[in-house]
Amino acid sequence: MRYAAIGDSFTEGVGDELPDGAVRGWADRVAAGFAAGRGGQVHYANLAVRGRLLAPIVTEQLEAALALDPAPTLITLNGGGNDMLRPGCDVAGLVALTERAVRRCAEAGVRLVLISGADPSDRLPFGRTIHRRAARLTEGVAALAAAHGVDFVDVFHDAEIRRPGYWSADRLHLNAAGHERVAQLVLAALGEGPAARAAGHDSAAARGLLAEARYYREHVLPWLARRLRGRSSGDGRVAKHATWIPVPAPERASG
Repeated sequence: MRYAAIGDSFTEGVGDELPDGAVRGWADRVAAGFAAGRGGQVHYANLAVRGRLLAPIVTEQLEAALALDPAPTLITLNGGGNDMLRPGCDVAGLVALTERAVRRCAEAGVRLVLISGADPSDRLPFGRTIHRRAARLTEGVAALAAAHGVDFVDVFHDAEIRRPGYWSADRLHLNAAGHERVAQLVLAALGEGPAARAAGHDSAAARGLLAEARYYREHVLPWLARRLRGRSSGDGRVAKHATWIPVPAPERASG
């Protein structure tokens, strides 16, 4: 199997940081799941970059994935989250862009899996607006997948992952438990793993005045400052795995 992942911060793995500062994420975990089921024999590329809008994902990233040598046997696509954070988001246009990717992969003979993002809207400013947009996008992509016979993994409607214990301090990105949950959902949907397991009970996130002030100072205001400057969190960044890397099978426990 040769698995390539394309997308934004969700697919890059932001929020699932390793001790050295690198990010892991659900796509890395899915690749490891594939390798575990196959005893290795899996190669993996991740071309996702945080902050990317859907248009460059389905053009630049997708074409780079299809140009890999040898060609991928499976591509996962998620995108649109950054588009929905901007005024005047055109949800129908996002669905049309996704359909372009579906047709391009069909032409290339590469299996495509469409994945909806998790729903962060419960704890975000303007969360209701974001939820409405994301719900419409998820509905459109689900219908598109059904019409074209493409696999679709609906993370958006997973009630478990909306709990605070799956989210990072910025309330926008999943943490390690959240990325693990997504990986389990994807592997289960593709018949590569058991049903997803709940991570356990957690307490509600603190929402007092001081906690909210800290949240806005540390996360919301820097995001607004980047928007005002026309900057993105992904500016100057490149894909973490732009070419194939082997994914070894996990070591069996001895004894």
